[in-house]
Amino acid sequence: MLSGLFDSHLHTPLCGHATGTPREYAQAALDAGLAGLCFTDHSPMPAWYDAPWRMRLDQLQEYVDEVRAVQAEFAGRLDVRLGLEADFHPGTERFVEGLLAAHDWDYVIGSVHYLGAWGFDNPEFVAEYGARDLAGLYGDYYTLVEGAACSGLFNSIGHLDLPKKFGHRDPDGAAALRALDAVAAAGLALDFNTAGWRKPVAEAYPSPDLVAEAVKRGIPFVLGSDAHKPGEMGHRFAEAAALIEGVGGKIVTYVGRVRQG
Repeated sequence: MLSGLFDSHLHTPLCGHATGTPREYAQAALDAGLAGLCFTDHSPMPAWYDAPWRMRLDQLQEYVDEVRAVQAEFAGRLDVRLGLEADFHPGTERFVEGLLAAHDWDYVIGSVHYLGAWGFDNPEFVAEYGARDLAGLYGDYYTLVEGAACSGLFNSIGHLDLPKKFGHRDPDGAAALRALDAVAAAGLALDFNTAGWRKPVAEAYPSPDLVAEAVKRGIPFVLGSDAHKPGEMGHRFAEAAALIEGVGGKIVTYVGRVRQG
């Protein structure tokens, strides 16, 4: 049963790589028995950063207006919230800060998708893993995650162990634990992202071991399907909730950037 659960990580066609209208996502959430959803489309960034994979700055108001229209239409039937998935990339913090001040967001995910110029989760560039030392790669990645946690910009960290997406697992683990320490110290949550179950690694983000380590540190979880089409809404949420609660973890949501639950 998905009653009472929220899907707080989903996208819209404005990001350039998703299908389905915001209304269709809301209807899919309602049909799945979810209590609510929070749209978290890929935020605008400076024009030189990752342009094909996110909305443009001149589309941000359109995004807000579309979500507000869905909120009004589904009022009383589904709790619809407004959020963003914003990237953490050194040098862009002030740009992101400006975005976050421009609207009344409910929830902001902070995600790391790039190591330097390499979009490491993009299937087009997966061959680069063969040229990298995995321990060094994960060390660099989790240093950026620590930076995201300490930035004061975000409510949660997105898909914590994302570099495993294509099956390249962390050979060490120490850097991940340091990142979790930073997340806990900053009072953030973790995006429990079920999209990993749809990827080659066939494991949600974060891994069961990292979930247990997060619980030890008092870090809560926000459920997210990372849906890029309506049919992915609430993907394997009953399993996700059972996994989290089975190790004593807590599931939360955000309203007005304030934790609920």
